[in-house]
Amino acid sequence: MSVEKISAETRTEFGKGAARRIRRENKVPAVIYGHGNDPIHLTLPGHETMMALKRGGSNALLEIEIDGTTQLALAREIQVDPIKRHLEHIDFVAVRKGEKVTVDVRVNVIGNAAPDTLVVTENVTVQIEAEATHIPEQIDIDIQDARAGTQIHASDLKLPSGSTLLVDGDTLIINVTEQMSAAALEAELEEAESEAGIERDPSEDEVAEAQDEAKAMDASGDTASEDAAE
Repeated sequence: MSVEKISAETRTEFGKGAARRIRRENKVPAVIYGHGNDPIHLTLPGHETMMALKRGGSNALLEIEIDGTTQLALAREIQVDPIKRHLEHIDFVAVRKGEKVTVDVRVNVIGNAAPDTLVVTENVTVQIEAEATHIPEQIDIDIQDARAGTQIHASDLKLPSGSTLLVDGDTLIINVTEQMSAAALEAELEEAESEAGIERDPSEDEVAEAQDEAKAMDASGDTASEDAAE
């Protein structure tokens, strides 16, 4: 993975008021923890940091320049405004080149399974240990032409050199099942609703069918009345 370089300023003001003032200047308050040192409180350029995090992915590694020195830092917690979508605060953990870190890496499914199958991703990430400057952005899983019944477990994943799997090897990642027909799915849903005591409103087809049956019964009744009158 690439290392993004960012210049930072040390921060001496704290609290919500100070954080708001920093954000009004299109900057981001941040802090770096780790290696038994005191936390380093920083102010980062907003747009530049946002782009660096996007390029770096979920485990973005930044080389942060602080007062003439540099510090490798792995993004751990990123707070984003839910409405305006700007960065509100970032927690980093300090790392060194060659140091092993524990990270959750996204799995990426490629290819298409066999026809009439359903591919279920049971776990979207997998936890591994990797060298801080060689964290994979994703782990690819090829399911091309996989048939129903195919299961891919954590132990089946191809990890980059130097990485170690930290979850149980039997952890199910991908499960390929037979695709259920619409009729079977509807029947299963009706059974589940019946067991739960849920009454559904009739569908348009069911209403139309009931109306046709009613009309047929009325017509039959009218015919019977005419026969009796004769």
